[in-house]
Amino acid sequence: MAPVLAVIAPGAMGAGLSARLSSFGSGPILTNLDGRSAGTLQRAEAANMQHASYTEIVQQATYILSVVPPGEAFSIAETIIDAYKRTDGKRDLVFVDCNAINVESAKRMAALFEGTGITFLDASVVGLPPTDSFNPAIYVSAHPRDLAALDAFAAVSAAFGLNIVPLKGDGAGIGDASAVKMSHSIVVKGLLGLLSTSILAANASSASTAEGLLHALHHTQPNLVTFTTTLLPQMLPKAYRFVAEMDEAAAFLEGDGARTFEGISGTFARIARAHAESPQGPEIEALLKFAESATQSPH
Repeated sequence: MAPVLAVIAPGAMGAGLSARLSSFGSGPILTNLDGRSAGTLQRAEAANMQHASYTEIVQQATYILSVVPPGEAFSIAETIIDAYKRTDGKRDLVFVDCNAINVESAKRMAALFEGTGITFLDASVVGLPPTDSFNPAIYVSAHPRDLAALDAFAAVSAAFGLNIVPLKGDGAGIGDASAVKMSHSIVVKGLLGLLSTSILAANASSASTAEGLLHALHHTQPNLVTFTTTLLPQMLPKAYRFVAEMDEAAAFLEGDGARTFEGISGTFARIARAHAESPQGPEIEALLKFAESATQSPH
């Protein structure tokens, strides 16, 4: 029998992965659309995602990929466990947590699945949603006793177009995939948070200061200018998602490093509030103007 795939939920990444799976012949991707907006319903339909109750999902799916904001990761895991317990609980089911949570969170989540009959895989998606020219890497790790399930998931997912990177070998286990995500987020989203903090601070001083900062970056750090023009505008409507992710990064670290990322979480929370109040508000406008100006050669 062909494997049945479910992806929770149809956000940009979940829908992107679902569309790729479907385009490689997976068939419809199960998901739950209760309470979703009209825009989300359209995105799900375009990705060949099919609505099902959570009971139906645990009764039909072979693999469930959880792709939600990190603040919702445990809620989805608990919902799947509860739904599975309401069935006979005898069919094989693999739950793949693909969320941006830290190592200890991944281990705590794995503990929830102990004794349930559901196999837990720790995964993380690194990169933007799939496009015709880009396929994000999905790192996957497992408890040593579940390596056969990891290999089977990797084979099925690769056959349907996903870019799976199994993490195996001496000492490998639950938490490794999450550690990759946290380490990568510390570099990429941490840098994005630092840049945003610097731009807002410079702009608060004066427009001339912001122009001077941009000139200095062009002069000394041209790669950072490219990074800014590419990722800063994309970040603004998604800043609310980065708050919990930076909190997870802070928990992943210790001491001064943790405090640094608590501060970066605060920056993303500030941007998220400003964007929610008005996408054309002064702070959002300042960040967008900086990114737009960065595409131009310095005087």
